[in-house]
Amino acid sequence: MKATEANLLEFIKKSNQFSIPIYQRLYSWTEKECGRLWNDIMTVGSKNIPSHFIGSIMYIEKGLYQISKQEPLLVIDGQQRLTTISLLLEALARKIGDNEVEGFSARKIRNYYLINSLETGDRKYKLLLSQNDRNTYISIIEQREYPKESSIRIKNIFEYFTSKIDKLSENDIQNLCLGLLKLFIVDISLNRDQDNPQLIFESMNSTGKDLSQADLIRNFMLMRLEGDIQKRLYEDYWRPMELEFGQEAYDSHFDSFMRHYLTMKTGNIPKISEVYEEFKKYFYNSRRDNEEELKELKKYAAYFCAMALDKEEDKELKEAFSDLRELKVDVSYPLLLELYNDYKMGVLSKEDFIKIIRLIESYVFRRAVCGIPTNSLNKTFATFGKSIIKEKYLESVKAHFIKMTSYRRFPNDEEFKKELECRDLYNFRSRSYRSRSYLLRRLENHDRKERVNVSEYTIEHILPQNTNLNHDWREALGPDWEKIQQKYVHTLGNLTLTGYNSEYSDKFFTDKRDMKGGFRESPLKLNRGLANLDTWNEETILQRAENLSKEALKVWQYPQLDQTILDQYRKKEETLTEYSIDSYEYLKEGKAKNLFERFRKEVLSLDSEISEEYLKLYIAYKLETNVVDVVPQKNKLKLYIYIKFNELNDPKELCRDVSQINHWGNGDVEVILESEEEIGYVIGLVRQAIEKQFGNGESL
Repeated sequence: MKATEANLLEFIKKSNQFSIPIYQRLYSWTEKECGRLWNDIMTVGSKNIPSHFIGSIMYIEKGLYQISKQEPLLVIDGQQRLTTISLLLEALARKIGDNEVEGFSARKIRNYYLINSLETGDRKYKLLLSQNDRNTYISIIEQREYPKESSIRIKNIFEYFTSKIDKLSENDIQNLCLGLLKLFIVDISLNRDQDNPQLIFESMNSTGKDLSQADLIRNFMLMRLEGDIQKRLYEDYWRPMELEFGQEAYDSHFDSFMRHYLTMKTGNIPKISEVYEEFKKYFYNSRRDNEEELKELKKYAAYFCAMALDKEEDKELKEAFSDLRELKVDVSYPLLLELYNDYKMGVLSKEDFIKIIRLIESYVFRRAVCGIPTNSLNKTFATFGKSIIKEKYLESVKAHFIKMTSYRRFPNDEEFKKELECRDLYNFRSRSYRSRSYLLRRLENHDRKERVNVSEYTIEHILPQNTNLNHDWREALGPDWEKIQQKYVHTLGNLTLTGYNSEYSDKFFTDKRDMKGGFRESPLKLNRGLANLDTWNEETILQRAENLSKEALKVWQYPQLDQTILDQYRKKEETLTEYSIDSYEYLKEGKAKNLFERFRKEVLSLDSEISEEYLKLYIAYKLETNVVDVVPQKNKLKLYIYIKFNELNDPKELCRDVSQINHWGNGDVEVILESEEEIGYVIGLVRQAIEKQFGNGESL
């Protein structure tokens, strides 16, 4: 590798061509990054500053030398700056035309920095972008109309610079030209035979817009390959994924897809900022070659786009995915990716697939209505697939949903119905329920062959929200009208949909019922019962809430299984281990046995879903994963708590860090339990591990 300082424009002028390899990301700078560069250029141009550094440009040549030989340079870092400066130069050329400002004119700009005037075809252009960006960029340099399928970012940034330059005075134009002349870069030339471009690329701290995790993964999968193989794999696998997502969705959703993909494959949920590093570990462990892995990614990317980006072609599945998306529970996608693959492979029928999607929707919505915290949902769905018996797909999914208790429970009909009838649903917001119309839309469209387009309707409070109710309303509600309004105005019984919200205003019930477009004429199922009522008061609100909540039980169903079948699933769990308490020498009698029995009772009482598993060398207590493992010893218990040592609050300093020490059990923290008096304190340490596991997860 050789690095030297260089004037940017001289660097471009001396180069024959910069070629952006196919594995590089598309142009991604926004007005934010371009505005920062613009301000730097204008500032340095207007002040007595000799130079301004804007980063590095790294490229690969066949040999280790600089720009002296006129061959295309394969750019692996710096394409954003090169593209941005080129767009700015073309906008400047159009502005100054034949005039000359500080050595710049349209002819000089184009022939020095934008084109090779004696070349034809692709070799004509100083900068050759990749795929979707290329045609749009060339149309700008050639001053032609944009192509039909144009690059949104290239087009927007060129128009941004055009607009900025059009507003400049003659003095400002001069400052712009002076600023451009003062831009410097670090010119970094790599030798493919001696340098590792991938490692150097990862270690660079360049200015501008950070690479996304998807950018890093694409480079990792393609950069190390020979050119012909790069091109084939990109065109066969990666490019179809880019097209499937589309320009905007690729930028905003591909990193998330990769996170869901890794969660599905490994059972662990990587942080979004660590997806690339986790992908490398997964790839090396999978022992697949690049093409096998890219083929797998392409397949699952298509599944993700069908579910998350409304690309599903099957009408019934499309509707099911649409309803689920409205709840915004992205954490269910690792499970759904596995289900979708099984559906495509013929392991899961479409009918059962839809039923499972609807169960996921019911599970999430019921929990939201019942106010159950969502912290653990990501881990719930990440590990759900382990409980599926694919020969009994739907049955095993239902069984797992039913068996979940405590904070992971699937609220039963009684709990859901009670909360639905009394909760303020108009102002209610949770991580998974953010659309006021979702509830009423699903109720309205349940069992309809032709869905009602709810976007054309707004939510109507039958009893108005206005606290200054007219005389008729006060008479209908009685002397406690204020309390009744306050209690019921935003509840299920008082909410409906209408296209006449402004016309209804705060009119009395019978006026809303009988007016043009009123409840009598409404085509909506939600309003049918209102047509036959003569008044609206506490009794009718409660009755309508009762009716709608019964209907809601049909929309958001609880999984149903015969008790005998459910008992079989529970029995299987109980017989998974060949060990029992009698398998441990020190738990047969004496002090260790008494300590264990007391400790065991306290641990199991922390959460009704904690499971106990007897293994050869220790006893494990688990929720989604291990919480604490117990290694019986003579007269004491060694406990290994599943939490990082630096995350544990241990004021008595009883614990030690064993993360780098071989030991039985799974936790990184060891504590010795020798007396019953210490049990309360130690249980507090275990509780911290539970809270860390389920209370401090990443947001949904």
